[in-house]
Amino acid sequence: MKYGTLIIEERDFDLLKRIISLSHYYKDANSKLSLSRLAKELETVKVVKEADMPADVVRFNSDVTIKLPNGEEKTYQIVTPEKSDIKVNKISILAPMAAGLFGYAVGDKILWHFPAGEKEIEVIHVSS
Repeated sequence: MKYGTLIIEERDFDLLKRIISLSHYYKDANSKLSLSRLAKELETVKVVKEADMPADVVRFNSDVTIKLPNGEEKTYQIVTPEKSDIKVNKISILAPMAAGLFGYAVGDKILWHFPAGEKEIEVIHVSS
């Protein structure tokens, strides 16, 4: 892990906690599992002010390019659930991939449970 721990900006941290607190209402098992794992990771994150947030860390509204296990590269924007629109590559934080990427930085490789099983993805580029 590039920075030794996940890094999350204060406002994003508060928003994530609110979203996770509502997770018992979600019916999708994969979303529940991803949010449960993210909630566990939030126990050890480094929370920073906006001015101290590294530019290469995945956060809300980041455009993140990842390398998939098959070598293909994809770019997605990580958004709150109401802004999700896969047709324009905006994925909700409730999606397993978005939850798996949040707080990681360029160069990090993440092993995450997806609907098709555990896969490793790599963060290639992040822009806000």
